[in-house]
Amino acid sequence: MGYGRGIVHNKFKLALCQMKVVDNKTKNIDKAKNMVEESSKNGADLAILPEMFNCPYENSKFEEYSERIDNSQTLDSMSNTASEFDIHIIAGSIPEKVKESVYNTSFIFDNKGEIIGFHRKMHLFDIDVPEQITFKESDTLKAGNEITVVETDMGKIGIGICYDMRFPELSRIMALKGANIIVFPGAFNLTTGPAHWETIIRSRAIDNQLFVVAVSPASNNESNYVAYGHSMVANPWGEILNQGRYDEEIIYAQVNLNDINKIRCELPLLKTRRKDIYNLSWK
Repeated sequence: MGYGRGIVHNKFKLALCQMKVVDNKTKNIDKAKNMVEESSKNGADLAILPEMFNCPYENSKFEEYSERIDNSQTLDSMSNTASEFDIHIIAGSIPEKVKESVYNTSFIFDNKGEIIGFHRKMHLFDIDVPEQITFKESDTLKAGNEITVVETDMGKIGIGICYDMRFPELSRIMALKGANIIVFPGAFNLTTGPAHWETIIRSRAIDNQLFVVAVSPASNNESNYVAYGHSMVANPWGEILNQGRYDEEIIYAQVNLNDINKIRCELPLLKTRRKDIYNLSWK
């Protein structure tokens, strides 16, 4: 706690705030603040909130709940919470209003309460699994176009949001940009969650030999879209350090960044890639 800026700490404690989101912005913000406060009191250095933590995950709600960065009840509260409790926060995501568009955006706060980065969801969740689930984020949301890796006191953290995790190229680019941890606030559902959630998280960790953190809302059976929960942390070997289940809870995990170099020396995947026959480039 109380990390100085510019100093990278290799060992720290994460808190995954698996909160139940309801159709009331003020109640959601208060819940997020209380969970971050509890995380800080339990020694966490970084608290992570879920996707759309201030808003029900419904197309009909995104415009109604959207906020502009310079006039945001949610972001002001998270800034004050970070500074008051001396804790870094990855504020899951909120519907961010930019001109006439709405983005699904994650904001990262340092322990002084300053925004040090943000990520706009790049891959919109447009799916149709017959007789199980249909959802089309592109009906209301606009896609972001920037890959996000943020310098923090806990090293470089890559940020993606939910459906972003399904695209291995994005995680690989974040790893090549120096990310030690990739964080995915996400809201898989009761169809996609049991099928793919754990497998994808562990795969991205194994592929890139880094820590992957995914934070979901708790399941809320009163919602039109029921989240899977099961927030979890995987280490660079693909082992699950800790995970939740369906209900509201805070999941803690200790991270040691020294594990990354150890595993990359033992199994040098990134070093032995065949860049002479394939390459991954980005603007």
